[in-house]
Amino acid sequence: MTGVREWIRTAREERWGLLVDLVFAVVWVTMVDVLFRILEGPDLAYYTFMLAGIVAYFGFFASLEAARSDQE
Repeated sequence: MTGVREWIRTAREERWGLLVDLVFAVVWVTMVDVLFRILEGPDLAYYTFMLAGIVAYFGFFASLEAARSDQE
């Protein structure tokens, strides 16, 4: 039971981070899916764009952290 309590406590502490992660993932996947449904691109490009979401995520939040640290 301690594992569940720790997980709930961690989720409450990190709720905005988890929510932002979820929103970013949903928006990225939706954007790529809609783009490739409209343009009917090749499957390899589709999967490459999906994987590029990982790089985009870390790049976006790394630059956001850098901007925040420059303000302080």
